[in-house]
Amino acid sequence: MTTGSDRTEAKEDAVSAARTKATGSTGERSSGEGETGGRPETTLVIFGAGGDLTSRLVLPALGQLLAREPARRVRIVGASRNAEPQATWRREVRRAFAKGVKGDELPEAAERAAKTTTFASVDITDTKALRAFLAEIEAPAVLYFAVPPAVAASACHGLKPADLPDGTVLALEKPFGSDEASARELNAVLAGLVPETQVFRVDHFLGRSTTLNLLGARFANRVFEPVWSAEHVESVVIRYDEALGLEGRAGYYDKAGALIDMIQSHLLQLLAFVAMDQPATLDEQDLRSATAAVLRATHVWDDNPVHHSRRARYTAGTVGDKSMPDYADEPGVDPSRETETLAEATFEVRTARWAGVPFTLRSGKAIGDPRTEVAVRLRPVRHLPTGLTGDAPGSLLRFALGPDRIELTINVNGGEDPFALAPATLAADLGAGALLAYTEVLEGVLDGDPTLSVRGDSAEQCWRIVQPIIDAWRRGEVPLDEYAAGSAGPEAWPVID
Repeated sequence: MTTGSDRTEAKEDAVSAARTKATGSTGERSSGEGETGGRPETTLVIFGAGGDLTSRLVLPALGQLLAREPARRVRIVGASRNAEPQATWRREVRRAFAKGVKGDELPEAAERAAKTTTFASVDITDTKALRAFLAEIEAPAVLYFAVPPAVAASACHGLKPADLPDGTVLALEKPFGSDEASARELNAVLAGLVPETQVFRVDHFLGRSTTLNLLGARFANRVFEPVWSAEHVESVVIRYDEALGLEGRAGYYDKAGALIDMIQSHLLQLLAFVAMDQPATLDEQDLRSATAAVLRATHVWDDNPVHHSRRARYTAGTVGDKSMPDYADEPGVDPSRETETLAEATFEVRTARWAGVPFTLRSGKAIGDPRTEVAVRLRPVRHLPTGLTGDAPGSLLRFALGPDRIELTINVNGGEDPFALAPATLAADLGAGALLAYTEVLEGVLDGDPTLSVRGDSAEQCWRIVQPIIDAWRRGEVPLDEYAAGSAGPEAWPVID
């Protein structure tokens, strides 16, 4: 999938036209013209500017984007409840930019953005203060809510369309709501402020190069495209097991857990990419409609969340050379919540293409030998000629997420016995990807292209899909198992591949 300045320039006219239609204004400012060939300067307001998300992900991605696109003009306004000296904020921006660029010096566009950035102290849950702050923001503007979702929702509830600069784009981090009803309510609030195409529900997994590689592997190869259905696919496993533990995120994670933090959002979006029908184009309308259709058809396997979901949390152990305490003893954790650190559930996409194929989604923390991948198991052949010996399981196609790698395991014969079958793996290392995941997503946000963001109806469907599991867990119908940190999970759980 094309990225960078070529794609940006190609779609610039279309984006400008869309914004003009939505807002009745071109949104261009005279100060943005001249050396940039007429490209307007975008005001990027980052709420929660002092937080970890901003310094670790958003700003490094912006630094990388500015390094790749020197003509892009972005004026950054950091905003947080806590006051911060301008000089301190600018140093933090430079430091974060340096994480996303190569070399010892910042490129000119990034240096320009770091020099002109400003910081404001504002409590965005104070509607009067937020309105006064926004009155000083110049269009076109992007309001990036790098704050807890409940805070972003509270801020949006207090606003009216007249409070926003013309053409404002709203970018919000997941989770979007706390259940289907609250997601629908939040979507209604956002729809009252700006058009849906100006709402970006950020899911950085949609910017991962491996996620985008799924499109090329599926639709550009005759060896895969004709067999991508229940006729030939036996099962799909999407997993994101990581060695990391809580890492100081108890404030959020202990209220969410693995199911909501990973499966409800990121992994269901990956499922939609794997299972969607081929869209006519990869523009936002066609691509997002294709993934939304998959999510509407997705349900817990056999409608039985008790038998087809599992949960567990880690106890004390060692991951690599790092000792980890029992999750229940981590600072900020409330053991009575029974928050899971490992979740697994199986779903079915009830369409003619996929009915009868189990899609198992799994994510866990403090896992020894972690794996992050999409694994597509093909069905075995119906018959082998007499004379071939050995097992002939279905071929297995793996898409590894970071570092990116594609593997295809097939059955071949040879070696000492030319008639004996044995597995062989064909592999291609794709590296870490040219762009950070947030860079691809942030480019779309700044350009007003929502292709790689989550549409409102999809956000609601993701909650609808997992709600039976949440309800069963709250009723205590699914036990909270345990596994030692550094293990693969509870020993009694069946192995999935």
